[in-house]
Amino acid sequence: MIDMTLTVPDELAERLQPIGPWLPTVIELGLLGFRTRAAAVASEVVAFLSTNPAPDEVMNFHVSEEAQDRLRRLLALNSEGLLSEEERRELDELAQLEHVIIMMKARIAR
Repeated sequence: MIDMTLTVPDELAERLQPIGPWLPTVIELGLLGFRTRAAAVASEVVAFLSTNPAPDEVMNFHVSEEAQDRLRRLLALNSEGLLSEEERRELDELAQLEHVIIMMKARIAR
């Protein structure tokens, strides 16, 4: 892991302070690109992390039922070979986001 130093305005630093431990995750979520409807799911995760959740809250976190329904639909379409290119990108982004959530929970479980 690489340590990085970042210079930010005081106001932003104050807003980042409470989510300090989650900052790498928030940045990784931002790097997903927010290109598709998966952006709404990423926004859910970012909103949750911005509350500076306790470890048990993180372990119990799940995205909205609507987001889970969308993922199930995309997986069903994928298994039938019926995904459009846009839906494939969305599914890929959701898979990346799920990976981040799993890594976050695994880190807490240690």
